[in-house]
This record gives sequence, structure tokens and C-alpha cells, in this order.
Amino acid sequence: MCSRYRISVLLFILLVAAGKVMSADQPETLKIGAAAPDFNLLGTDGKRYSLKSFAAAEVLAIVFTCNHCPTAQAYEGRIKALAADFKTKKVAVIAISSNDPKAIRLDELGYTDLSDTYDEMKIRAKDMGYNFPYLYDGDDQKTALAYGPVATPHIFIFDKSRKLQYNGRIDDVEKPTGTPKNMDARNAIEALVAGKPVPVANTKTFGCSMKWAAKESGAQSEQAGWAKEPVKLETIDEAGLKELIQNKTDKLRLINVWATWCGPCVTEFPDFMTMHHMYRGRDFEFVSISADSPDKKAKALKFLQGKYASNPNYIFNVDDKYKLIEAVDPKWQGALPYTLLVEPGGKIVYSQQGPIDPAKMKKMIVENKYVGRYY
Repeated sequence: MCSRYRISVLLFILLVAAGKVMSADQPETLKIGAAAPDFNLLGTDGKRYSLKSFAAAEVLAIVFTCNHCPTAQAYEGRIKALAADFKTKKVAVIAISSNDPKAIRLDELGYTDLSDTYDEMKIRAKDMGYNFPYLYDGDDQKTALAYGPVATPHIFIFDKSRKLQYNGRIDDVEKPTGTPKNMDARNAIEALVAGKPVPVANTKTFGCSMKWAAKESGAQSEQAGWAKEPVKLETIDEAGLKELIQNKTDKLRLINVWATWCGPCVTEFPDFMTMHHMYRGRDFEFVSISADSPDKKAKALKFLQGKYASNPNYIFNVDDKYKLIEAVDPKWQGALPYTLLVEPGGKIVYSQQGPIDPAKMKKMIVENKYVGRYY
């Protein structure tokens, strides 16, 4: 019995130790009553901000958020509303993105057109007309390590003396089209403005996990996994091409016609692979059609294998480019590359002769009704 007891105690100690190791990436969340840790962060407006920048504010609300998370995107409008509604009441609202961009896998970007780099933050702030400072903490994550946000978005609200009075969710409904029952962050701000105690000081928060630097290995392993996925190149005829355009699936279909001898085709193909790896988990499909001659099938396949093109790939079965053109799109004049975005049922919502703008294409995909930015 003594031996078994010692073994049990040893196992317990090992499990506790393992738990500490597993949770080491997640810092402790700031406790109610704690002083706000200072910071010195660059905003998307090119200015640097610290706690002193908001010294005139009676209440300071700091939201840890990001570009890519669908929950974070769902709350953008409500963060803007908080900033606007309390602007005249000496309340400052700021947002901080602390995700390490190198720790984000492409398959985690399925609900966005932008990742979390500083440059992409500037684009998002402009696109959405942010009325609050948007600060970058992704290089060393010092601010996030000091505050301990667990998800995006996670809001911390401080009083005039910069003691924490509320931390947790903004409200209890994720979708912006829903109606929250508990508007915890707004209630906390209103209470502080009125000089009253915050009714609920702590809540849990729902959203995407923080992308700590320790997760960089996950992004690297994702890329290694692509090399193990099979890459195929199937022959297709005119009827097959027309069926592709008809898109009888329930997915938004992006089609790119390319060739190994086409410089712009080869140059932009990696952009399509990025989109494939970003959105393939959604109602989306990327299809490539090689305009190479049938006898160059092996060369085309080798190219696709080098790009980890595990998406559906086709090569036209005859060396008649004009039949290819007519089967794909009679409006196409014949220059490569040629790209189509086709909704279920065959509605062509985009066509482009020549290279695409990858940023615009990603935005077009994620804002299409068959994909979307939210759950």
C-alpha cells in the first residue's frame, strides 16, 4: 500500500508539473484592483502611445483584439460604438493587437482577408474607419504578457487611478446581428462614469485564442504538412470545363487558367495557393486549369507539385486553345492568366484577364455571402 501511495503522489506531482508547463504560454490575467501596466506601442496612425497618452480620461478601456479572428471582427462595430458613445464623457477606448503574425497558420485565416501584421492592421483600421487608436504589440508581446488576455476580443476597463474595475467580454452575443442580454462592458463604463461600483467585475470571454510566440512551430508544421498532400492533374474536355463553370456545388469556386510558359501565371500562382490554404475549410474551392498542351502534362504536374497544389487541377485534353477559351468563358479574349469567381449555380461574380490583385480577391472571397467573416 505504501508503495502504491508513493506512486500515486509521484504521478500527482508529475501531472501538476505538466499542467504548469502546458499553461506557461498563457500569462496570468490581471486581477480586479490591479494597476494598469504601462506600455509604449506604435499605433496604425504612426504615433506611439503609453498610459500617459490617455491621462485626461476618467475611464480607460483597453481591448485586446486582432484582424483575423471572426469574433474580433464581429465586435468591431460595437467597439467603435463604445468609443463614439462615451467620447464626450472622458472615456478613452483603445485596441491592441498582440498576436505574433508568425504564429498564425493559414488555415486560421479562413474568416479574413488580412492577417495580424502591423501593415495589415493599418489596412483594417482604414477599411473599418476605426475611431480609436489601434496599437501593435505582436513583436515582443510585452503588453499582452503583462495584462494576460485569454482571447480576442478581451476588454480591460480602468478607473481614473488606472485600477482595473472590469475584465472580460464586451457582451454575451457574438454575432453583430444578435441582441445581447448582458452588455457587461458598457454597464461597467456607465457605472464608472456615474461614480458607482461596477455591477459585474469579471466575466469569461469567448473568441480566438491568443497567438503567442510559442505557437510559431504550429505555422511551420502546417507548411510541412502541405508537402505530404497528394497533388493530381486530371485531363478534362469541353463538357467538363462547362460543368466547372456551372458550379453545381454549394461552394464559392475560384478558377484560374494558367500555363507553365506564362510568366505572370507562374508569378501569381503562389497567391492562389495562399487562398486555397486559407479558405479550403470554408464553403470555398480553388480550381486550376492548365492551358499547356496535353503533351506537357508531366511538366505542368511537376510545377503544381512544387507549389503544393492539392486542390483540383485540370489540363485541357486537346491542343486547341480556342475551344478552351469558348468552353471557359466566351467573353474571355484569350490572354493568360484568366481568373473567374463563380458562385453556386454558375453566377460569375468576377472575371479578370491578366494578373489579379490578391488583396482585393481575398476580400471579395471572405465578403461573399457563401463564405463570410462571422460564424
